[in-house]
Amino acid sequence: MEIAQLLKIAKEKKIEFLDLKFVDLPGLWHHITLPVSSLNKTLFKTGVGVDGSSLAGFSSIERGDMILLPDPATAFIDPFFEHPTLSFIGNIMDVSDRIRPFSRNPRRVAIDAEKYLDKTKKGVKAFFGPEFEFYLFDKVNFYQGPEEAFYYLDSSEAEWNAARDAENLGYKIPYKKGYHVAPPLDRSFNLRSEISSMLAKVGIELKYHHHEVGSAGQHEIEIQFAPLLKMADQSMLVKYFVKNYCFQHQKSATFMPKPLFNEPGSGLHIHQYLSNSKGSLFFNEKGIARFSQIGLHYIGGVIKHVDSILAFSNPSTNSFKRLVPGFEAPVAGTYSVGNRTACIRIPGYQQDAKKMRFEFRPPDATMNPYLAYAAMLMAGIDGIKNKIDPGLPLDKNIDNLSEKELAKIHRLPTSLSKALNALEKDHQYLLRDGVFTEDLLEHWVDIKRKEIAELSIRPTPYEFELYYDI
Repeated sequence: MEIAQLLKIAKEKKIEFLDLKFVDLPGLWHHITLPVSSLNKTLFKTGVGVDGSSLAGFSSIERGDMILLPDPATAFIDPFFEHPTLSFIGNIMDVSDRIRPFSRNPRRVAIDAEKYLDKTKKGVKAFFGPEFEFYLFDKVNFYQGPEEAFYYLDSSEAEWNAARDAENLGYKIPYKKGYHVAPPLDRSFNLRSEISSMLAKVGIELKYHHHEVGSAGQHEIEIQFAPLLKMADQSMLVKYFVKNYCFQHQKSATFMPKPLFNEPGSGLHIHQYLSNSKGSLFFNEKGIARFSQIGLHYIGGVIKHVDSILAFSNPSTNSFKRLVPGFEAPVAGTYSVGNRTACIRIPGYQQDAKKMRFEFRPPDATMNPYLAYAAMLMAGIDGIKNKIDPGLPLDKNIDNLSEKELAKIHRLPTSLSKALNALEKDHQYLLRDGVFTEDLLEHWVDIKRKEIAELSIRPTPYEFELYYDI
């Protein structure tokens, strides 16, 4: 968007402030607010100074000075500010000798992944379409200290409130029976519609929304496809809109993969395909599962590198509490048509050849979308360049296979530590054309290893059940 257009919007909407948002390496959003008088060409050339040493995975304290450079193409009116505010998503830039892209800036990785795809296949773009699953709670408390550690969650929809709910109106959702339930069991359908309308105003189109399987307030909002960088920006915005709108309405939304024991987890299934001006390159009416050879090779690359991809697409210790048998969660490094226990599913119901795609099912929303989407694309490109054959689809329920059959199937990592081990061994495909760097990978692994170490030294309530009386 040109500066003239931005100034026109600022005048028409009576904008008072500019809000610049940016993402740190783990994937958390930060922001800084400026007066509207700062809206000029200089802002988009020289940016605003920030302290990189205060941001996870960025700079050291002796080299902390960095530049936040807003991207004018990302402008939107932020509905959560009481004073009219024009928001931008920005890039963190290095200023050691001149303003240049910072190698560990997550948006830089996404931008360079798109450039690498265009270099590999001219005029081809990667399109992504996530399914955002989240829980909506009415009460959330948690604390970790030396003398006390607990979490407490509550939902007005949950079956556990059937005997104690003060409203005395019934309509509680039975355990694991929440999929597509209708009102009044689904109490938050209006809220999802309101969020979807707000997203549409900033250019994020809805595919559909519905109540998910989890009885204690689990929901899904799925949005339309967009190219990699744009979708990574939109993924940050969806989480921002969901969390803030729910917070304004005295609800707490979480994208945590497994907040409730023995309840369905929340994933971020990623539909994806490569496309040129004619449509998806993955379609072939006569191919296996109507997939083209290039599409199967892309799948082959993702399956080959799936363990290391999970270090970015499932980057929390909690992620692997979701990837367990019995909850329609993917546990096998295979692909299939319609089978939800495989890590890649080719939807059997898809009809539009121009959007022929597959669904990568392991990811969850603890990911940094810029890094995770780029990792998936780099694996797919590696599959295409090296013509990696994924074999035939496995259309059996993994949960029902015998031990002998299971022994022939690659099982996904069962912990973050194992996924990080895989990344350390298998990352050359990520380094092509400098999309990822050794420096970024080292910092990523270091951050995640520290999280694992911190968790390992804290006792949990279940350990008291097991060991207190020993």
